Order: sequence, then C-alpha cells, then structure tokens
Amino acid sequence: MQFTIEVEREDDGRWLAEVVQLPGAIAYGASADEAIAKAEALALRALAEQLEHGEAGPADISIVVPAVV
Repeated sequence: MQFTIEVEREDDGRWLAEVVQLPGAIAYGASADEAIAKAEALALRALAEQLEHGEAGPADISIVVPAVV
C-alpha cells in the first residue's frame, strides 16, 4: 500500500499536508515537517483501523512525500 502526501503552505503561513489516498486525511502544522508527520500518523492510524476491522490484509507500506520547496 502506498500513501502519497501533498504539502502546501496556506496564506496564513500554516502548512497543510494531505494524504491523497485517504479523502479527508488532512493535517496542519506550523512547519512542513510537522504537517507531514501528522499526516503520516493519520495514514498509519487509518491503516491500523482497516487491519483491526478485517478491511485490509497485511501489506508493504510506503509513504511518499515530495520535496518541499
């Protein structure tokens, strides 16, 4: 399973990170790194929930974060 995180800076200076494969999985942070870390945690929590409820089987996990400029 691969999760892609997109990162952008909001007009108010906060950073927004979104897990593309999980609609609604959005995290904010004061820095890009903080927002990415929170988004990664959301992705792993969502996967854990799926595994606990039998909605997904064991899989290789990859999280892709493009370079932030």
